[in-house]
Amino acid sequence: MSAITSSFSRRAALAVAGGIAIALATAGISHGETVRTIKIATSAESKPLAWGAIGVEPQGYEPDLLRAINAKLPQYKFEMEGVSDIAQETGLATGKYDIAVGGYYKSPERAKQFFIPENPMGASLMKIYSKKGSGIKEMKDLVGKRIVPTTAGGGTYKFIMNWQKENPQYKLDVTASSAGIPYPNRLDEVQNGKFDALVLPSNLGEQTVIEEKKLDIVASDPVFSNNTYMLIHRSDENKVLADDLNKVLKELKDDGTIEKLSQKWFGEGIVQYMK
Repeated sequence: MSAITSSFSRRAALAVAGGIAIALATAGISHGETVRTIKIATSAESKPLAWGAIGVEPQGYEPDLLRAINAKLPQYKFEMEGVSDIAQETGLATGKYDIAVGGYYKSPERAKQFFIPENPMGASLMKIYSKKGSGIKEMKDLVGKRIVPTTAGGGTYKFIMNWQKENPQYKLDVTASSAGIPYPNRLDEVQNGKFDALVLPSNLGEQTVIEEKKLDIVASDPVFSNNTYMLIHRSDENKVLADDLNKVLKELKDDGTIEKLSQKWFGEGIVQYMK
């Protein structure tokens, strides 16, 4: 090989290497820095919040929001998997997953066990579902009504118990259940008159069920709202991840992405309810 050809080859190689370095820097990744894979557990059967069992690409509000977050954090590669609620928290606690999302509320117990970004992913709007013409619009209207049993220890049960404690003048007939009956069946029970009302967060797809089944049921305005958060496995390396996620969540709220996604999946804006 001639000296001229050799010199040209070296210059070409340096140019290619320089181009790669520039591309990596533009993407927010330094030369030699590896992209870290983040394992995420999403809900498997909570349409439109999130759905998609193992082997199926998760869809819904939270998966779309996670994709928007990942687009701003190219140093990570998000891998999502839809799993049951029990498997989510168990896998997160053991470190099988780095992140779990599923409309989670913040609590002192969870804050001790996991990293929870200060900025929320969204808001869970508690509503009352009843037949048209029932006159049920707010919690006090449930006095003397047959309320669909709520999951023992669940967020809805805690909300109703707290409301009852704060409003002792209104006595509600509330029972707890561990039967795990799907909410579409519960809506059927309101439709057929077995119960007068169902109290539940509106981000589970109730309106879609009502429309598809042509049920004579309406939803009240929100009677309560609570922020929802992602939970992050507590480890040294995930502390930086939690800080990065917290920053991007604020950016996506400020630039309208969260509002746009909530309109797309829930048919209503939720940012106004995010505290």
